[in-house]
Amino acid sequence: MMLFVAYSPKGDILAIGGEDGNIRLWDTKMEVNKQILEGHTLPVKSVVFSPDGRTLASSSDDGTILLWEVQ
Repeated sequence: MMLFVAYSPKGDILAIGGEDGNIRLWDTKMEVNKQILEGHTLPVKSVVFSPDGRTLASSSDDGTILLWEVQ
């Protein structure tokens, strides 16, 4: 199983892209799953935060690139 991960610029959120096409946002301070982002139909291949940490970009084997607003 392959996972792709990225920390937010402040280090308070860890984005984890998985083979199920979902992205899990993990709150690193409270150590809980904050949110699950669903949108890709095939495995996630990359995740990256914008410099301000308010947007997450993800790409997938399904040929899509999605932008997510992170709160």
